[in-house]
Amino acid sequence: MNMPASAFPGSPKLLRGGLVQLDPVTSTIVDVIVFQYNPDTMTRTLQPRAMTGEPGDRLEVLRFTGPPHQTIKLEAELDAADQVLEKPSGQPSPPAAGNGLLPVLASLEALITPSADQLLTTDALFDRGMLEIAPVQAPLIVLVWGVQRVVPVVVGSLSITEEVFDPQLRPIRAKVSLELKVLTTSDLPITHLGSTLYLGYRRTAESLAALVAGTDVRPLGLEHLP
Repeated sequence: MNMPASAFPGSPKLLRGGLVQLDPVTSTIVDVIVFQYNPDTMTRTLQPRAMTGEPGDRLEVLRFTGPPHQTIKLEAELDAADQVLEKPSGQPSPPAAGNGLLPVLASLEALITPSADQLLTTDALFDRGMLEIAPVQAPLIVLVWGVQRVVPVVVGSLSITEEVFDPQLRPIRAKVSLELKVLTTSDLPITHLGSTLYLGYRRTAESLAALVAGTDVRPLGLEHLP
């Protein structure tokens, strides 16, 4: 696991990845979850959205119907003892000092769980005979992995392994596995904040790809393509 940056003068500042929850209507930040340690690996799987084509429909296989399906898998490690040690001198202790990792784990669970008030409101509508109830709208989740990769996602799965506990059975060390689905313009209205973020992510990726684009096929052993 990648350790936080050293406080030694002149050492490079290590950016941390994390998740940001935004109100999709007002764009205000609801919560920010910073990875205590940057995961060592990130697995990204992309599957193209393409025309399947029917027999005789030539060239249809070369047509994209939208952005690719993309999933991101990563595993983050948490350690309450290190959170306490990271506290700058003179500042109050972090929440983990008295609660172990329960606060940060609760924040992660909130990514996929309606609030208690939302659940009570939905139940009250059922009791009043409301047959059609709109599903609870969740905050927009944004994965931030450096300034060049800021992408809207939805949590597909969350797995938490609690490894060590204090005398009150509060976890003090844990591993969190996240599977995230990238949200695109195929998933959201083009005017949605998530679509705006995705388009910005794509434009950045296209600019990076242009830095290494070329037309010389000689390194491949060819003088030219047929």
